Amino acid sequence: MKMTFRWYGSDDDPIPLQYIRQIPGVTGIMGAMDRFPAGQVWPQDDIAAYVDEVHAAGLECEVIESVNVHEDIKLGRDTRDTYIANYCRTLENSQFSLPGWEPERLAQLDEVMEAYSTIDVEAMRENYAYFLRGVVPTAERVGIRLAVHPDDPAWPLFGLPRVCHSMEDLDAIVEMVDSPANSLCVCTGSLGSDPANDVPAILTRFGDKGRVAAAHCRNVRHLGHRHFQEAAHLSADGSLDMYAIMRAIHDHAPDAYIRPDHGRMIWGETGRPGYPLYDRALGITYLNGLWEAIDKATR
Repeated sequence: MKMTFRWYGSDDDPIPLQYIRQIPGVTGIMGAMDRFPAGQVWPQDDIAAYVDEVHAAGLECEVIESVNVHEDIKLGRDTRDTYIANYCRTLENSQFSLPGWEPERLAQLDEVMEAYSTIDVEAMRENYAYFLRGVVPTAERVGIRLAVHPDDPAWPLFGLPRVCHSMEDLDAIVEMVDSPANSLCVCTGSLGSDPANDVPAILTRFGDKGRVAAAHCRNVRHLGHRHFQEAAHLSADGSLDMYAIMRAIHDHAPDAYIRPDHGRMIWGETGRPGYPLYDRALGITYLNGLWEAIDKATR
């Protein structure tokens, strides 16, 4: 297990790398370079400069979240092969394991929503399989593991086709291309937003298959049918058993990269919504404590 911390870059994140370096147990960052729009090739020099900055702070940079997939790939349009080729070039430029929507994409939200009105779940699933068949060979060749993040929340939303929010969905995805390069990022909060998802069982199943590359570990509190709120990481503060989650990672996916996920703004902190310093640092301390106890108890 490697404990990491999400960081958006010195131009886009108010948290200095030096602060992250001081969090006990953190060995690296899960980086984000979302200044590049979906479909654009990430320049090799920009990637190298980003990684060099992280290394200069004494941290590893082995995970990037993420190279966003262009809408034309998801919609199965004629231009998708061009954007798949661009995606492969970015992987080639990265040479290391690789959020959200950019403002430019948000400005086109109405147009995008209309485009998806003709796409159902089966079409979306086939478009995703087409994408994987196009990029996994390149990922294998350059030594990168792709890790899909589940839908958040874990159910259909706004009438959009969603194909990654249940055990059955994850089974279908890993079977699309049988390769460790086609793996999962198990976000416990996203999957755990639906009480029907047994998150430790998901980690166990796909960890045993060697297909859990990363995990976002956070807690949520269930408030009713499809009604939840994010909680502090502590098990007692939410509805998820964080001990069972960490035990499943320890026993079945011990090489996964882990990070705490969304945090609260506490102690007067202001910053990027969902990604403060203090609460995520507390989450890391808690997760590391669970890991140490599990590791010593199972020796």
